[in-house]
Amino acid sequence: MKLVIIIGNAAVGKMTVGQELMKITDLRLFHNHMTIEPIIEIFGYFNGRAISRLRRVIFEEFAESNLYGMIFTFMWAFDQPSDWEAVKQITDLFEAKGGEVYYVELVTNKEERLRRNVTENRLANKASKRDIRGSELRLHKDDEIYRLESFEGEMTFEHYMKIDNTNVAPEEVAEIIKNQFNL
Repeated sequence: MKLVIIIGNAAVGKMTVGQELMKITDLRLFHNHMTIEPIIEIFGYFNGRAISRLRRVIFEEFAESNLYGMIFTFMWAFDQPSDWEAVKQITDLFEAKGGEVYYVELVTNKEERLRRNVTENRLANKASKRDIRGSELRLHKDDEIYRLESFEGEMTFEHYMKIDNTNVAPEEVAEIIKNQFNL
């Protein structure tokens, strides 16, 4: 079983690249908002504990399945030990079942992320982003509070790649990932 973790800042294109990668592989997409949106709808706010617990169930069940693999998207705050631990737990779960884990970090500039923040695909799949002003404010705030791009050499995973997808179509990024990791 394979797990591709696509990481990157808000509106960098994680979900869109994941959608394209799913089209050209046998991987299933589990983008982060698939758990965020229902929890916000049920609780009326972002409940991180509930989101984490729901994700854990999905990861455990998927790791027990006979499916080829999963793409998971995640906004990793590299300066937060809890995010490192969350990724470690997911990785350990899949590796314990004999799975292989691949890490793809997407990066682009803030101007491009603000443009992508209002794309039709993003708004269709992420109800909480439809409040454009609020979404833009969160994007700016997250940039101020967290470090959402890795330092050079910080990611020491065997299967890791960093892609500046500023001027690269999601379909092309998906092909690069597929070919690099022989998916």
